Amino acid sequence: MKPLRVLVTGATGMVGEGVVHECLRHPDVEEVLIINRKASGMTDGKLTEIIHGDFYDITPIESQLRGYNACFFCLGTSSVGMKEEDYYKVTYTLTLHVAEVLSRLNPEMTFCYISGAGTDSTEKGRSMWARVKGKTENNLMKLPFRRAFAFRPGFIKPIPGLVRTNAYYKYIGWLFPIGRALYPAGFCTLPELARALIHVAKDGYEKSLVEGKDIIQLAEREEQA
Repeated sequence: MKPLRVLVTGATGMVGEGVVHECLRHPDVEEVLIINRKASGMTDGKLTEIIHGDFYDITPIESQLRGYNACFFCLGTSSVGMKEEDYYKVTYTLTLHVAEVLSRLNPEMTFCYISGAGTDSTEKGRSMWARVKGKTENNLMKLPFRRAFAFRPGFIKPIPGLVRTNAYYKYIGWLFPIGRALYPAGFCTLPELARALIHVAKDGYEKSLVEGKDIIQLAEREEQA
């Protein structure tokens, strides 16, 4: 197995920050590149950061994006209060642009997209966000990567001590042990999600759509590896 050279987007958000944190700790990850609109404040010997203001056009930084064999795409936004055309632009247009460039530069890359539980693969359901996410997943799978995966976590328990944790988790975090006991497939921890991403990038997986129960199982495999 080649060491992982991982590109992560969304490192200034809760999920991206946690994924970067776990990648930097993992012995099989050789290098981590993050692309942000503003400085993350993270420093590590494995870490390189590119500041780039326009994710709708990453062609100016193409020369710095070659040579990576995994991408963990954690960049995203909530659909709450957004018009469909605005959510579509942020979720579909931006993601596909970045992915198309990366697939051209790094055809041996494994691309992992953080989607969400309840995403609509038919693209025809009532839920706007689920339709848009479904279209995004479907079209990512058509790009010429080595493999592309869509991860669909539900409730994600953050990593204590990190600075990007969404404020509302302080008020609903107590739900996690109850939800995990009653419906484990809908509740994972951020380290579990990160370990599952790393495992899939290293060893692949038989499914392209990685649901909550798959995330937990993959994390356990990686823990035992």
